[in-house]
Amino acid sequence: MNINEKYKQIRQQTVQFCRHLATEDYSIQVAQFTSPAKWHLAHTTWFFETFILKNYVENYVEFDSNFNFLFNSYYNTLGNRVLQVSRGNMSRPSTDEIYDYRTYVDTKMLEFLKNVSDKKILDLVTLGLNHEQQHQELLITDVKYMLGHHPTFPVFHEEYNLVTDTNSTTESIKIEAGIYEIGYQGEDFCYDNELGVHKVYLDDFEINNYLVTNGDFIEFMEAGGYNDFNLWLDEGWFWINTNNIKAPLYWHKLEETWYYYTLSGMQKVAYDAILSHINYYEACAFAEWKGMRLPTECEWEIAAKQLNWGKRWEWTNSAYLPYPKFKKENGAVGEYNGKFMSNKMVLKGASIATSKNHSRPTYRNFFSPIERWQFTGIRLAK
Repeated sequence: MNINEKYKQIRQQTVQFCRHLATEDYSIQVAQFTSPAKWHLAHTTWFFETFILKNYVENYVEFDSNFNFLFNSYYNTLGNRVLQVSRGNMSRPSTDEIYDYRTYVDTKMLEFLKNVSDKKILDLVTLGLNHEQQHQELLITDVKYMLGHHPTFPVFHEEYNLVTDTNSTTESIKIEAGIYEIGYQGEDFCYDNELGVHKVYLDDFEINNYLVTNGDFIEFMEAGGYNDFNLWLDEGWFWINTNNIKAPLYWHKLEETWYYYTLSGMQKVAYDAILSHINYYEACAFAEWKGMRLPTECEWEIAAKQLNWGKRWEWTNSAYLPYPKFKKENGAVGEYNGKFMSNKMVLKGASIATSKNHSRPTYRNFFSPIERWQFTGIRLAK
């Protein structure tokens, strides 16, 4: 598939998901860490306009000179921007204007790509497409958070349950001690935080080839897991007590039966389905209760060839830190990953919401330990 076709396919995938939204849904922001669907549509478009069209198309005319301020996310290099917490206040520009913006930029981009052969530019386009795929997953999780906090728990679409997957094995895998290499070694796209192939020493360990299920976690809950401070990291214990947490995100107990919100509406919790929407602290507490632990990102990556993965982002016990030889790019592109290497934990794999062809064993996703609105799960090791 050439770059033009890939561009059209990925951009259309974003629009396709949003077609299930009502007009009123596009602007809603119900938490600081989420963003409105309209903002995602505009921001991913802003990326191509800002990093490519404005830099490489002679006499390019911006669609709207205010959009850099409205739809810049966190790039300090590129000037002032609306704070994330205020993105839901932007009733204007309208959703129709945002779709016009996408059409305008897509037309300019496809014209431009007809005659581009410069590897530096093509690499930047590829980065933009991977950036859009990241936002496609964020769109799904942000929309679920929005509708999952609506008083009537509305259906987004009947085919978007996304939490029905089950394990296909109950085996564990043993990895012998030794010196291994981790980091991206291929020729295709990867993010800069995956680069810097380096050696690590690992002791013998065992890792489950299956993820924790809803039924497993219910056993933890019924055993008093949320009430036993001995199981929790101190910050996690503070978090559950401050926020009165008694169950995973989207779970509700109705007449002694557990239900959870899915994008296809409220459903009974499926005991055999893989657990989702828990944070690092909950994952650690469950592991402690089981007498096991979370794998490190190095262990996970070495074991990945033998693992069934890709249904949930899997918490590791590794802080998000730079690999040896990591170097930030100059300019705004250098702000993409490096500046977030603080107070985050690494998640490995991919989730059911991850876009197709946007996963690899070396991928280093990262979130704050308290965040659980992504499709996150638990794999245990010892």
